[in-house]
Amino acid sequence: MSADAEAVMPGGSSGAHGELAGQTVVVVGGSAGIGLETARQVRAAGGDLVLVARNAERLRRAADELRPLSTAVLDAQDTGHLERFLAELPGRVDHVMVTAGGPSYTPLSELDLTDAARDFGGRIAMMLAVARAGREKVRAGGTLLFIGGTGGRRPAPGMAVMSAVTAALPALTANLALEVAPVRVNLIAAGFVDTPLSATLLGDQLEARREELRKTLPIGRVVGPADVAALALHIMVNDALTGATYDIDGGQQLLAH
Repeated sequence: MSADAEAVMPGGSSGAHGELAGQTVVVVGGSAGIGLETARQVRAAGGDLVLVARNAERLRRAADELRPLSTAVLDAQDTGHLERFLAELPGRVDHVMVTAGGPSYTPLSELDLTDAARDFGGRIAMMLAVARAGREKVRAGGTLLFIGGTGGRRPAPGMAVMSAVTAALPALTANLALEVAPVRVNLIAAGFVDTPLSATLLGDQLEARREELRKTLPIGRVVGPADVAALALHIMVNDALTGATYDIDGGQQLLAH
């Protein structure tokens, strides 16, 4: 285990007969939002956890709740560190889910090219690092699961970098699925999800955005972390799924803009 990993006494699987009983899931970005909710659902399905996050205090709170096998504090955008951590995990794991990384909205006139290169290249490098480690660390039929988005599919000012990332991730997912088979590789592309990150980005506009979506989305409600987590668990347990991108946005893409 990496020197930055903090051992936590295993809590044992919470559901001995659940869909993930006897399986270990590594959740990178597992201390908040979609990652934390997925970790909760993994435990409810009988799985064990390795939790990885950048914020030590949030990670400690998540560990107190979920009793993972171990935790590690690291920045997933430090791809060398991330790859070493995964490679040094004891034994094989069943699934690795990566939720780390946020959107980038910057008009061209304000764009710093170094930041743009980091935002685009860093996201690609993170997936490549996880895939390279996952070839040896994830058991056959397990999955590498990444979180992307749908928002960058519509061109708009300030969306150049985000649109490029949005377009690149499905292609990378499909190629990696061939290169690391029989390990599976999949991507979840989420629309607006009501998470702490969304609250940070929208600030005092958050409630107005929620209300707008309640009124306009075909499902009549806002997509939450539990919705994305349920999809993530399905991808983990359905071993016929690989190389694909799964949209979850409540029908947001169907609306006229």
